[in-house]
Amino acid sequence: MNVRILTERELRRLVPLDLAAIDAAERAFRALGEGRAIQPPVLALEIAPRNAEVDIKTAYIDGIPQLAIKASSGFFDNPARGLPSLSGFMAVLSAETGRVEAVLLDNGYLTDLRTAAAGALAARTLARTDARSAGVLGTGLQARLQIEALKRVRPLEKVLVWGRRADAAQAYAAEMTQCLGIPVETRDSAAAVVREADIVVTTTPSREPIVQADWLHAGQHVTAMGSDAPYKNEIAPAALARATRIVCDRIAQSLTLGELRPAIAAGCLSSPPPAVELGAILCGNATGRTSDRDITLCDLTGTGAQDTAIAAHALALANAAGLGQEIDA
Repeated sequence: MNVRILTERELRRLVPLDLAAIDAAERAFRALGEGRAIQPPVLALEIAPRNAEVDIKTAYIDGIPQLAIKASSGFFDNPARGLPSLSGFMAVLSAETGRVEAVLLDNGYLTDLRTAAAGALAARTLARTDARSAGVLGTGLQARLQIEALKRVRPLEKVLVWGRRADAAQAYAAEMTQCLGIPVETRDSAAAVVREADIVVTTTPSREPIVQADWLHAGQHVTAMGSDAPYKNEIAPAALARATRIVCDRIAQSLTLGELRPAIAAGCLSSPPPAVELGAILCGNATGRTSDRDITLCDLTGTGAQDTAIAAHALALANAAGLGQEIDA
């Protein structure tokens, strides 16, 4: 059996952050909402002596010809060695036979892509259609990708950014103004960004809340994607309580890795919480935004279904283009 090997460079050429990638994310969430996905809990390995973590995610989706097993790593002392902090790969198996069809040596690129696509999907599903301004908290890679993806689903006219380092925020604003072709402006506080923006995206690894309840305003949508571990928390518990509708990629994951966990612990939300899943909304089994004054909040912790969907999307593009090296396994 031949196995296709694809490098990060090839995958970057093949799989852009476009509407097709966002549609691939939607297929994953619809499968979750319709009960067509089998998805185990995340296997998370924290390696404290190395200041590192490794996560393994996977899912089977009925209707998709492959399934992916993804290993992603974060070794956070790597920059001192001249190496990137993040890495990883995906093994793609036939959903029919279980044989390995491909190995995607993406170094985390497809994870970055599908994370941004999920953020755009959340906004396409929940944000007001006339939303014109976006605010982003954080200045890293996801701060860039989330806004690039968001601009594909909402007619943004302005972006606001806040970061812990003013110089990083200024560099972000200059780069993204050129990239997006619209004004990107810095603000000196997270509060200023949240109070002004129609759509807010949080992209930090914060361990303390950076979004407070009294900053939120009617009609706003918030996508929180930074919290994906038990020790992370971007949204104040009272802010979740203020939201008209709380949406999660997976409620079970948000209860352990995401924003539901600290909100319940603080007594601001009941257990079980008043939350619905994004897939259920897409399938028509739950409601999202019901008026232009609703405050919607979506907590994204990352799912194995997203990884399977983006891997299958990437492999289809590679097969059509004839890219990658085939080896006899």
